[in-house]
Amino acid sequence: MRRPVALRLQAALGTLALAAATGVVLAMPEAAAAAGGATGYATQNGGTTGGAGGQTVRATTGTAIHQALCGRADSATPITIEVEGTINHGNTSKVSGDSCSTAADKIELKQISNVTIVGVGSGAVFDQLGIHIRESSNIIIQNVTVRNVRKSGSPTSNGGDAIGMESDVRNVWVDHTTLEASGGESAGFDGLFDMKDNTQYVTLSYSVLRNSGRGGLIGSSESDRSNGYVTFHHNKYENIDSRTPLLRGGTSHIYNNHYASLNESGINSRAGAKAKVDSNYFEDSKDVLGTFYTDQAGYWQVAGNIFDNVTWSEPGDDTNPAGPDPRSNTTVSIPYSYALDDASCVPAVVAATAGANKGLKVSDGSCAPQNPDPTPTDPDPTDPTEPSPDPTDPTDPPSGTNLSLGAGADGSSKASGTSYGNVRDGDPATHWSPAGTTGSVSVKWPSPTTVSKVRVREAAGSEGAIRSYRLVDHGTGRVLATGTGVGVAGFPAVSLTKLTLEITGASGTPKVAEFETYAG
Repeated sequence: MRRPVALRLQAALGTLALAAATGVVLAMPEAAAAAGGATGYATQNGGTTGGAGGQTVRATTGTAIHQALCGRADSATPITIEVEGTINHGNTSKVSGDSCSTAADKIELKQISNVTIVGVGSGAVFDQLGIHIRESSNIIIQNVTVRNVRKSGSPTSNGGDAIGMESDVRNVWVDHTTLEASGGESAGFDGLFDMKDNTQYVTLSYSVLRNSGRGGLIGSSESDRSNGYVTFHHNKYENIDSRTPLLRGGTSHIYNNHYASLNESGINSRAGAKAKVDSNYFEDSKDVLGTFYTDQAGYWQVAGNIFDNVTWSEPGDDTNPAGPDPRSNTTVSIPYSYALDDASCVPAVVAATAGANKGLKVSDGSCAPQNPDPTPTDPDPTDPTEPSPDPTDPTDPPSGTNLSLGAGADGSSKASGTSYGNVRDGDPATHWSPAGTTGSVSVKWPSPTTVSKVRVREAAGSEGAIRSYRLVDHGTGRVLATGTGVGVAGFPAVSLTKLTLEITGASGTPKVAEFETYAG
């Protein structure tokens, strides 16, 4: 947390009376983020950081959540929304603005990016109100409960899904949540965690899914195969009829989950899906893995799982259970590192860590709950005791040839009158700016080029505008370096064809004069 600054505190207090009327309290500007860091496939494709580097806002109503989204400079401005209390239909309304597209019957995260929603204080409960993510990217949802979301009956919300994602969604991390219903489809409920229509790079971790007919799906039909790269780990599925999850196409990694009382079927891999199923604990359940209710086969790689009192159906035209002696029928390569608990301790570890209001505890593979790593914050921009970066005069300037001079350039949408090429032309009098306060710009080469050091120079007069950034190997999605304030960054030498500077937080409009790259 930042040290208090008297002038900023005085200004903030002046907004409290107005904000309280709508259930929102604006916190002091800071580089807030979810505790710990994303895991699994959410770390790929450039990673998932949510609202890191942006302002933090406190909300106690659904309307306040929508107001926070709509009050940003643009739809990509990073923001962390801390939620406390019960969010329901009675305190949620549609809010309009250029940086949002909200609705009255759900929490709508549509056509936006760089957002964290995290439960704080005495807890956050979304009661009969679902969370909908559409055409959005870089979203974190952490430490919240979503319960009893209906698609029929009254009130209805989000098609009956607790959390639903659809239409070109990228990089979502849902962590330490409790998702629950009070029955199946006949009682008006649908899925707890659904992904469809080109949703990719998602992780569901340390969460509890219970008392529902359907746990969740990847792909809405046998032809909806554009989804995938989803990780499920350290979750508890309890008293679920089926879909834990249902996989249609794509690749999933399912490890260290505890499954109890799966009444009809469990992991249903079909329509060409591939799942790596590692060290899970299944108990008191039926048909926990296989291809079910279709003749379009799916595939799995299994290792280290425990099957405790699991029953299996006989194979049939539309039933292909993996058991009673599950064997792998494919191989799945996982691109990230992960700490794997032995399946024998999974029930205890998951019981101590999974769900909302568990202190965000995690496992490091030692079968013992751990506190999350602290989240770093950037220096206070108004505290004179904190050193401010001087990106035009780095203390460790790189040497050798600036490889960017012979490279190409591209990036995200740019501000009027600027050019991608200005970042690698050797002329610091020119610059590139994103269309908003955040964005990305890349240098690229026609053949693999070794890079181990970068120097970013901001245009004269705008030094210090960039508050946080990431350097990403575009080809692999690997994050090579992160920082607060730009200047010189080094990392182990890597051969790549495209290096991307992602600006994740800024004050005002950033102006990148030079994006220099060096071999050493």
